[in-house]
This record gives sequence, structure tokens and C-alpha cells, in this order.
Amino acid sequence: MDADTNEAIAQPSSGQNAPEVGGGLPVIQYWAEKTLSPQGPQIWEKLFHKSACLSCAWGTGGQKGGFVNELGEGIQRCMKSVEAISAELMPAIAPKIFANRRLAELQQLSSMEADQLGRLSFPMMHRAGSNHYERISWEDALAIAETALRKAPDRVASYSSGRGSNEAAYLLQLVLRALGSNNLADCSDLCHAPSTVGLNQMFGSATSMVSLEGLRQADCVVLIGSNAPANHPRLMNELIDLRDRGGKVIVINPIVEVGLVKFASPAYPIKSMLAGGSDISSLYLQLIPGSDTALFVGIQKSLLEQDLVQWEFLQAHTENWQAVADYARKTDWETITQTCGLAKAEIDFAAQLIGTSSAVVFAWAMGITQHTNGVDNVFSIANTALLTGNAGKSGAGTMPIRGHSNVQGFGSMGVTAHLKEEIRQALEVLLDKPLNRNPGYDTRALIDAADAGKIDSLLCLGGNLYAANPDLTQAKRALGNIETIIYLATKPNLGHFHGLAKHNTLVLPVFNRFESPHRTTVESGNNFVRLNEPGTSHLQGADLKTEVAFLSELAQRLHGDRPVNWRKLQDTKYVRQLIAKTIPGYEKIGQIDETREEFTISGRIFHQPKFSTPSGKAKMFVTPLPELSTASATELGLTLAVQGIPLTLITGRSYSQHNTVVYREGDKYRGMPHRNCIMMNPVDIEAAGLKEHQRITVRGDAGQLEQVEIVGGNIRPGSGFMFYPEVNAIFKAKVDPRCGTPGFKRVPVWVYPAEATA
Repeated sequence: MDADTNEAIAQPSSGQNAPEVGGGLPVIQYWAEKTLSPQGPQIWEKLFHKSACLSCAWGTGGQKGGFVNELGEGIQRCMKSVEAISAELMPAIAPKIFANRRLAELQQLSSMEADQLGRLSFPMMHRAGSNHYERISWEDALAIAETALRKAPDRVASYSSGRGSNEAAYLLQLVLRALGSNNLADCSDLCHAPSTVGLNQMFGSATSMVSLEGLRQADCVVLIGSNAPANHPRLMNELIDLRDRGGKVIVINPIVEVGLVKFASPAYPIKSMLAGGSDISSLYLQLIPGSDTALFVGIQKSLLEQDLVQWEFLQAHTENWQAVADYARKTDWETITQTCGLAKAEIDFAAQLIGTSSAVVFAWAMGITQHTNGVDNVFSIANTALLTGNAGKSGAGTMPIRGHSNVQGFGSMGVTAHLKEEIRQALEVLLDKPLNRNPGYDTRALIDAADAGKIDSLLCLGGNLYAANPDLTQAKRALGNIETIIYLATKPNLGHFHGLAKHNTLVLPVFNRFESPHRTTVESGNNFVRLNEPGTSHLQGADLKTEVAFLSELAQRLHGDRPVNWRKLQDTKYVRQLIAKTIPGYEKIGQIDETREEFTISGRIFHQPKFSTPSGKAKMFVTPLPELSTASATELGLTLAVQGIPLTLITGRSYSQHNTVVYREGDKYRGMPHRNCIMMNPVDIEAAGLKEHQRITVRGDAGQLEQVEIVGGNIRPGSGFMFYPEVNAIFKAKVDPRCGTPGFKRVPVWVYPAEATA
């Protein structure tokens, strides 16, 4: 491929409705709007507080201060931090809101409207048949929770998000496992479970093998299925620095995200902001959604043809490499290019960039994992890293980019339906009894089990189990089959109004991270453990508990005083001592209160090609190309007479959103003015006889959304993009059977004019 062709691929237009540069002035304007407002002094106080960022797993904070990263560098906060802090600093919701507004009225709220009600400040309960939530005491709440968790262990479950601390996560799993339940579903089941499953099988470790320091030694980053400018803005500074030192960035995404082409970072006011933005992508590959495995098999085939494979590395440090190489060789180019929608020349150029770089980091987010072949996607990426010797050395390796600030910590603490054997054995010693070895329910299995009437009690530590799932009709029905649901939360969300239990639904207010009265810890996406100092809440007179206090009190009621001193676990220092004894790699946490020494978890960052597998070698897996298809109108329940177009729908978050929490209505960087939009390629708009800004119906296999506005954008032809969680209502969950993660990024839909008759 010549330079001119590469430039056309590397710098595509983001679309007529979107700006030409990501970041930039809108970020500065937002900071000014928030930090210079009457709420500003409180925001600044929390920004400097010694606690980890509330937003993504790439956040800053901890003992070195709120603006400081793990390497001690300052001025590292991003707009996501301000959004999250501002939301948590809202006033308490007045009791009259729940007393005067009927449940049916609350159910009409959008995600943003629910969040903007304010902070929860007193425990409350919805009883079956009631039209309102009513205030209750913590004593009554604990009594109801105790009764609920005394049900048969296989009918008791939990769900959690990464909002909480390591200490709360550890207690949650300890309480349930002491009961005999392994039903520890987690939000990661819906997003990065393919990374966990795939990387564990290949390397014996499920997290990033690259530290921040290691990333800075790379000369090439392959960024796949990630909208880092919106979800992990701090990563953009690292990509800018990489380009400045002559490195390459290969972006693989069906949507041209403006910030991945050019990004103006406020952290670099002269070289980036005043210069009109920094170039990010060296090569932008706009593949067909769900075809990532085909692309990486193609890259492997091209590496073989260009003699860029590191044979000595493969033979010395990997298993099953021959089968992987043979599969790439025998897969013909026509099948590869037709499956992924990219030309051989583009794939060859990507392979050349990877194969001739000295240290390559392969990073990905949910554009890779949220597919029915998500594990194969992860395998195919890691296979490519191994074929080029880019694993087990500084500046290279695999780097899943997790979205929630402590979602990785929850996994480390054992909040999973599939507990590692070494942790199980340590917990059996601690609890002085054998643990249940039957598999538990992951998140999708939990919804299906509840739908079948197999769950009596559910304890939710943060999160929004209702809205985070596909097929909201099923999610609501399933949760409605559960006798008692206990939600621990800082703010209301759609699940509190739609995810109601059959009998009792408790919503219990807790402190957030920067206002907790005791020290806690969290884990970053790069395996760095941060210590959060105690804080104070702005909610004067609020009746809040910490998650740790609630769980330890509940545990004491359920289990008494043995074999663990459950009530003593209200002291988070004691919890950390138990973590040090039972969680591999976390030994240093036992002394962190004395040393204040934050640390990188041992055994996860691979500087040498010696992996945590029985053989010490990485195990490679053959990854079959996916068979991709669209759905017909009749397959989606429409008549043949309905004129429209089939699309493969990608669901995702807006630029001002964190998980299911929406902070602002539109999406400036994608040119989408509100939530009820669909981004389509202009070629598809014209082919369907539609017009931009026309209102249409989008039909999936579980329902439809109406009066959806068409917005043109640079998205792969044949594809569409809509916002999660609203669009979850229209499609059913099709999961990767190896990990249970649904295919949010390849949803078959039919798009047709609003006036057409279904």
C-alpha cells in the first residue's frame, strides 16, 4: 500500500454532523461550567481528595492525590471525573418526591432524569401492591435482608458493579459463599468476560499484562473496538505521546470516532489544543461489525506471507502455534476479505506495521468482547501478539481496557460465578468448611434463572441489572419473579423503578468512594491497587451506611461470630488482612494501612515470556471465522410488504455517559442531538429511500423503537449505531456460550419509515 492510500485510510472524515477534532474546547467549557459554578468548590475539593476516580479503570487518584497517576504524574484528571463527581454532589432527594410521585410516574423517567433526581439519603422499600416507595429504618431493612438470605443457597444471588471498593467486594462474596451460594453475578459478565476467559486460558492471567510504564515503551498500539476519547480519555494522552515519539496507532472500529482520528487534549495546551488537535490513528480499519476474528486471521496470514513471524519465540514459549499458523495459511483471502469487508492491501499494511514494530500493545474494549464469538475475538488478538513475539516483554502485550473504575478489583476479590481454585482453597481454610463447588449463575444465567422462578432473593451492590440487560421485557419479568431484591446505591436508576421484586424491593443509600468514613482500596485496569482516604459527605443529616457496614452487620446476623469475626469486618483494615491471606498477588494489602504503599499486583505484568500456565508457555487457540448474516423482515416479525433495510446494529454509550447513567442528552462528537437517534451511513440512507433526520422505526427480535431520527455518519455501510441502554428493549440476548456475554455489538434490526405498517 502506498503512502497516499494509507493517508486516506488513516484520516477518514467523522461525518457531516460531527466536529473534525475530538476533545478540545467543549472539554474546557464543561470544566469551566462545572468548576466555576456554585457547586465548584465542592467539586475541586473532591478532585483533589486522595481517592481513586469514580469513572473508568484508567482513572487517577489514591495516596498521591486526585490528579496523580500511578507514576506520580499530575494534571491527569479528565472530564469523566468531573461528570461523575458532579452527579454525586447533587442534593438529597426530598422525601416528598417518593411520597407524592406514584411509581407509574417514576417509571416514565429516562435514565438521565432518574439520575438527576439527586442522591438517595434514607432507606426505603416498595411493597407488592403499593404505588409508592416508603421510608423504613435500617433495622427493618437488615431484618428483611436477613430473612431473604436465609433461603436455600441455590436460590440466593448477588449482582454487583465496579462502583464499590475491594473491601465491599470481598465481603459480598465471603457472605454468599459462607451461605453456600456461588451465584455471584457481576456487571463484567456483560462486558469483559470474554477477556477473562480467553486470557486465562492463554496466559493463566485474565488482566492486562501491560502497565502504564510498559505502555510508554511501546512503538505501536493496536486499538480495537474502543471509543477511548469518550470512555478512557486519559489513554488519549498516552496515544498522543506515542505518536510524538514516532510510534504508530492502528485503530480498528466500524465507526469513525472523531477523537481516534484527531484529538485535542487539554493536558497539552500548546502542542495539541492550539495546534488544532493531535493525530491519533496512523491506520484506521473500518471493518464489518463482528468480523474481528476474520481480520486478525488475515493479519496472521499476511504476517506469514511477509515472513514477519517470530518462529523462535513461538517454538520456545507457546503451545499449539502450528495449528494456528496452519489455519491462517489455509484460509483463503477471498473468504477473509469478504467476511471483514477490508481489502487485502489494508490488511497487509496493518500486518507490516505490527510485524516491523519492536514493541506492540494490543488494546481492546467492548467492541471486541460483546459478541457471540467474543472469546474467539480475544484469542485471535492474542494469537497475533504471540506470532510477532509481542507478549512477555516490556512495552508489549495484551491490554483489555475495562470501563468501570473497580470492575477488575471485584473479579480479583472473587466476585464471580467461576472462582479460581487457589482462592477457593484459601477461603475454605478461612471459613473452616468446604465450599459449594457447583457452578453459580453469571448475569445472563441469573436473569434466565429468575425468569424460570429459581431465585428467591437478590442482593445488588450497585449497578443497574434491569437496564444493563438485553430484552428489557424479560429483565423486568425475571426480576418481578424474585421475592426480595435489595439495592445498595448512591443514586436512583431505572432498575429501582422497573426492576421490582414480587414482594419487597429495598433501596438502601450508601456512601460513595470519596465520602466513605473509612479507608478502602480499588484496582485499576493496569493492576495497580490504590488506597482511598476517608472523606465526608455533603448530605447533612442523611441516613447513610457504608457497604462494608451493611454487609458485615448482615453477615453477623446470618453467620454469628464464627469462624470469622463478622462484626469486626466493619473495620476495613481487618478486611484487608483477610484479603492478604486469601487473594493471590494481594499480599501487600495487609500492610497498606501502615505503609501507605500502593502497589502493582504481582504475577500479572509479564516482562519475560514466562506465563502463569502449568507449562509456563502461552497456549494458542485456532479461531474459526464467524459466519455473519443479517435478518429478514419476516424473521423480525414484519410482513413482506414493509419496505425498509436490514442493518447490523451496534449499541453503545454516548460521549457523556457512564455505563447506564446518562449525564447529557445528546452526543456532540457523533452529531447525534438526542437519545432516540440512529447513526446510518449515507449510502444506506439513500438505498433505503430515506432521508437524514427522517423519523423511522427500528425493529429487533424483541420489540421496536419508534420515531427514531436518522443521523448520517461515517459508519460502516450495512451498520447502524444506537444508544444503550434505551435500545436494549428491542433485542434478545444471544450470548457467547463460553462466557455468557451478549452480542450487544451485532444486533440484527430492520429499519423502515415510521408511517409503514408492520
